[in-house]
Amino acid sequence: MNRRRLGTSLYAGVLFTVLGTVAWLSGQPFVFPSLGPSAFLLAFERRGSRDRLYRVVASHAIGGVAGLLAYTFLGAGVTLTATPAPGSIAGLHLVASGVGSIVLTSWGMIATDTNHAPACATTLIVSLGLLPTPWQVGIIVVSVVVLVAVHGAVVGGFRRLVGESHPRYAD
Repeated sequence: MNRRRLGTSLYAGVLFTVLGTVAWLSGQPFVFPSLGPSAFLLAFERRGSRDRLYRVVASHAIGGVAGLLAYTFLGAGVTLTATPAPGSIAGLHLVASGVGSIVLTSWGMIATDTNHAPACATTLIVSLGLLPTPWQVGIIVVSVVVLVAVHGAVVGGFRRLVGESHPRYAD
């Protein structure tokens, strides 16, 4: 097996394990689907700058707020946990909320130069009623901050020990 594949896979698992532990001990949703792609991207491209880490946090915050706004104004009271009936008003509200959140998130990321595609999944998680409260959006942002902080600590520690941000793999 290629060492880069193994190293990336295990490191992404380590990053996710930290948040999984926080979620398990707190009983709060510190693990959510869009965090997986962010963990993978951090693990795969470990030589990223501090600016890139800022973009990860900022984009998820934008996605969370955009999703909350879209859900509040377009989808409140409806959730995707039960599929709405075909052609229903509830289904239309969820579609409008999802579309609105993607538009707001895309605009916000481009306007602030914080493009990070997994944030578009975050906005849908919120706008489709899966984690639609301000408290849950706050947990989403804290989760991303913890993910980025753990990554920064690991990369910084590795750099101090070895002299670079991660091993060079022969592919």
